[in-house]
Amino acid sequence: MSNWNRLSIPVVAAAMFVGGILFATSGANMIGSEDKVAVTSMAADQPIADWVEDEPQIDWTEPGVAPSAFEFEAAFVNVADRINPAVVQIRAERVVRQQMQQTNPFQGSPFENFFREFNSPQNGQPQNREPQQREFRSQGLGSGVILRDDGYLVTNNHVIEGAENLSVLLFDGNEYDAEVVGSDAVTDLAVLKIDADNLPIIRFGNSDRLRVGQWVMAFGSPLSAELNNTVTTGIVSAIGRYSSTGTTVQNYIQTDAAINPGNSGGPLVNLNGELVGINTAIFTRTGGYQGIGFAIPVQTVERISDQLIDSGSVQRAQLGVQYGAAAPALRQALDLPVGAAQVGNVLEGSAADKAGIREGDVILGVDGKELSNALALSTIIGSLKPGEEVDILINREGDEKTLRVKLGEAAEEAVSEDAAEVVEESVSESLGMTYSNITPEIARRFDLDEDTRGVFLTNVDQGSFAFREANLRAGMLIIEADRKKVDSVEDFEEVVGAIEEGESFLVRVRILDNDTSMLTALEK
Repeated sequence: MSNWNRLSIPVVAAAMFVGGILFATSGANMIGSEDKVAVTSMAADQPIADWVEDEPQIDWTEPGVAPSAFEFEAAFVNVADRINPAVVQIRAERVVRQQMQQTNPFQGSPFENFFREFNSPQNGQPQNREPQQREFRSQGLGSGVILRDDGYLVTNNHVIEGAENLSVLLFDGNEYDAEVVGSDAVTDLAVLKIDADNLPIIRFGNSDRLRVGQWVMAFGSPLSAELNNTVTTGIVSAIGRYSSTGTTVQNYIQTDAAINPGNSGGPLVNLNGELVGINTAIFTRTGGYQGIGFAIPVQTVERISDQLIDSGSVQRAQLGVQYGAAAPALRQALDLPVGAAQVGNVLEGSAADKAGIREGDVILGVDGKELSNALALSTIIGSLKPGEEVDILINREGDEKTLRVKLGEAAEEAVSEDAAEVVEESVSESLGMTYSNITPEIARRFDLDEDTRGVFLTNVDQGSFAFREANLRAGMLIIEADRKKVDSVEDFEEVVGAIEEGESFLVRVRILDNDTSMLTALEK
């Protein structure tokens, strides 16, 4: 899975400013209302129109009713007035140690050898000296927002990571030392605590209700400490922007509100003055704002910060499967939704294994909610706690069924040219593939058991349906075709020979590199 699914992003710059240098970075329900500290939020509970004194009340949702310019202006002004006191600037001091290299100031000149001899052991210089180091301090800059009136605030993990000293500057000019309550690198969130009471706080919104085109405002300290509490406006450009790094998957809100280095950890709010996200990253080719910023949804912020405040760590549920997006050919053959996720491997003894999920099953939804993107499976499961039960809808070779799963706790093909050097290759021009029986060389290379059977793909034409739609690659092992087990090339060709031209059929393959399986479809 690649970073920033369905996006081609050359540079993702974290909204962080450290020592005058722009740094590149990658950039699920928290405090229940009954658990929140009973204090008055600085963000008013009433709609923004109620904040405008002596102005007529207008229902903006009524057809044909357009808010006046004054009402738009009043909305932005009131949100800024009420949110800014809860926004903080975070200063993170890091100690950087560099190894000093012994250099020859006369290098390239007639005195070069003289300098080298002068520093030789024969001239009193110690041999194999320990390299000298120098230390200097760098000042990082980020933003945050106060969650509770007794001094708890949230920011990005990358803002405070590696810092030896942290301080927080409030809107009123008071500055406090801060301690890390807990951090979570997976979601890039961290909670800090300062020794202060009766602080202004922000009210939580609901990021699940965000709509594309909705107005939002971003707060923070972009680029410079002197630019604290800068406010920018924009809209929600997109929702459900998924990014994957290794086994980590994140869901982001995309906005065109100006976000720059230093805005990291600052709040993204709606026009009701509610927190809807935490600014965390930008898409840029220049290192600065180019109209594409990303924020962590508030539903994630609530859940993670609640656990960090309560225990200092985060518990995540685990399903126990490896999966990927279902191949387009399989989606077409089984009439699957675009977000379908196919199970490639089931961890033995995992929650999925106990519930009866098998390799090749296609997961369509969780608790009645269809997957809009295969990567959403990770964020949905990760937002739950170990021990919770969910209903998972699967498609098993055309048949749908719902499995009840009690979740556990979370604790690319690369085939060498030698692997394709096999004998008795068979070629199917109609399928766009070259394949063979398993040879002793293949068995040794992939550490296959003696009883392993199947058809080994030695090459797949990149312009073929098999490559583009079925996602087949060299190095895979076909073990079933048209729901029939195939042990050899002869078996496979017999099955394919019985299929009419233009018809599609299901194919199950074993991916030898990671020992997972995949169900897809081919077209004859």
